[in-house]
Amino acid sequence: MAIVVVGGGGRSAGKTALVCGIIAALPEFEWTAVKITRHGHGDFEPIHEETVPGQGTDTARYLGAGARRAFLLTADDGELPQRLSELKEKLGAASHVIFESNRILNHLRPDLCVAIDSGIDAAQKPSFRLVEQQMHAVVRLDERGRFERGLELPVAKPVFHLAAFECISLPMREWLRERLNVRAG
Repeated sequence: MAIVVVGGGGRSAGKTALVCGIIAALPEFEWTAVKITRHGHGDFEPIHEETVPGQGTDTARYLGAGARRAFLLTADDGELPQRLSELKEKLGAASHVIFESNRILNHLRPDLCVAIDSGIDAAQKPSFRLVEQQMHAVVRLDERGRFERGLELPVAKPVFHLAAFECISLPMREWLRERLNVRAG
């Protein structure tokens, strides 16, 4: 199973849009997408599988982008290990799983970790430090122009500039495909 994590510095950083962009750009990987949150969403169980594509929820957006399956996992830090164990059973033989979460990095080492650099807001979430430590690549939006402050990269990492998070550039698509095919092989 290849695991990809998309992390960002705060709310509305673009994590869901980037997950959807990756799913749509690489349909051959038959993605299972998982959003991890601390916040309860209605009457859902702690692990809810979305079944209807659309725009109403992040998990519905994943399905709309082409994910084969989509889950919402709700857990605080203390519950997360148990919920991940339960999720693993539900995932079955999924070959490619993409997580929208920073906190997941406390519990697994992904094959690829992609960080959204939203400029001056990048350090907003304390859990984003996990993403900064484990990231394999950085994604920035071109439309914002130059940042006052961007991620300080300790070593050379690929930086992909996108017009929109939903529109994965050809260089990023090729980079992802190459690394995911190597992991799968």
